[in-house]
Amino acid sequence: MAKEKAAGEKIICVNRQARHNYFIDETYEAGLVLVGSEVKSLRDGKANLKDSYARIQKGEAFLVNAHVSPYPGANQFNHEPTRARKLLLHAREIERLTGKTKERGLTLIPLKLYFKNGRAKVELGLARGKKLYDKRETLRRKTAEREVERSLKSR
Repeated sequence: MAKEKAAGEKIICVNRQARHNYFIDETYEAGLVLVGSEVKSLRDGKANLKDSYARIQKGEAFLVNAHVSPYPGANQFNHEPTRARKLLLHAREIERLTGKTKERGLTLIPLKLYFKNGRAKVELGLARGKKLYDKRETLRRKTAEREVERSLKSR
């Protein structure tokens, strides 16, 4: 289920809906505070970022609504699947993100979850919501590019 990308990086899951529903302005890499059963479950690729987002409260960032399936071998010591997980970001980054989310009405959306050198990381995107006509335009553009690729490939 998990895919290999670069050396030392193993992708766990990607939020495909994020780029469809939002314009991504900037991306940030953040570490995650996890318990043991969550790490085991993530290594098996049992995670889902659909409908999840990041929130900043009292100077700390949290990943909310991200689903990490319970690990079968953990028995009664298992974790709650959709608990809020603390994100590890520099204080300066948190201040900057707080300002942007409050001021411009941007949201923090997790784009992908991956392991980098053995540590769980999440890529956050500073996002603006797309309207329906924006989504249609993006789809139209992708279809046109695909057609051009196909015609060039057949020659």
